[in-house]
Amino acid sequence: MTTRTRTAAAAIAVVAAVTGSALLGASGAASAASAAASHGTLTVSNGTKYVRINGHRVDFGVTVRDLAWSPDGRKAAFVDGSGNLDIAGPDGSGRIVVAKNPGGQTWSHPTWQVTEKDTRYGIPAKDNLIFAARAKGVSRLKYVSAKAVHGTPKTLSLNGAPDPDGAVPQTGNVWPNAAGHYGTSVYANADTGAVYIRDDYLRQQGGKLTKGSQPALAPNDEEVVFVRSVAGHDHLFVEDLTHGDRVKDLTPHATTDYTEPAWSPDGKTLAARTPAGTVTLPADGKGRPAKATSTVGLAAYRP
Repeated sequence: MTTRTRTAAAAIAVVAAVTGSALLGASGAASAASAAASHGTLTVSNGTKYVRINGHRVDFGVTVRDLAWSPDGRKAAFVDGSGNLDIAGPDGSGRIVVAKNPGGQTWSHPTWQVTEKDTRYGIPAKDNLIFAARAKGVSRLKYVSAKAVHGTPKTLSLNGAPDPDGAVPQTGNVWPNAAGHYGTSVYANADTGAVYIRDDYLRQQGGKLTKGSQPALAPNDEEVVFVRSVAGHDHLFVEDLTHGDRVKDLTPHATTDYTEPAWSPDGKTLAARTPAGTVTLPADGKGRPAKATSTVGLAAYRP
């Protein structure tokens, strides 16, 4: 069994063992919600002060880069034109600088790590923003409390699986993406050209998954979508972490580049960037991409 399989399987097993009937209750509540709410609202940020939300252009008042929505949809996190890490409401109001860029750094791709506390195991609640920081030519993953005001980011711990071959790189890490209820995240490494998983529940460990970039973790923690180049085009692939790490090409007939994928809250749809705009496609691969908007930028779903 590979390090990848052991790490992914261990993360899923821990989640299944700990959650029990609570997870079934959450599923029941989710099924009672409307289909529209579970699917979410597609948004696109393109490095201007305008964010396209459900077909409407919303003025955030400052430059918005790499926007990501909180799990409850009430807040957006993004990098502003000064390179700071901000949060704001869905209309751009109430903006707060969570962390001020000290200068000489490039911050990118914030993601929300939100979990409830688990008193049974002494695990505190988490409400963090994880992001990539590049300084002096070196990229590292950082984190800061989402409740901070001008907070000081810290370097994110990256411990590998407890194996001789379980080490994970500490630098070159980019494009973090967290999802689910247990602190799990994925990220890419620009030096190795691979995607990694980071489990952060009972103990923090992780490992290499597969070759690729720009990963996004499914809302149920069980799949990872990522980008991989095939025959001159960027394709979208998905890896199933619960069935032998099976990898499937979702865009086998690509005649353009599909990049920067994002999951809908119900895990059934993906959105991605193309040179001609934003597309959506079924996450199970049983359908072709369809154009959602001509706006080119980073897609995200607001729950």
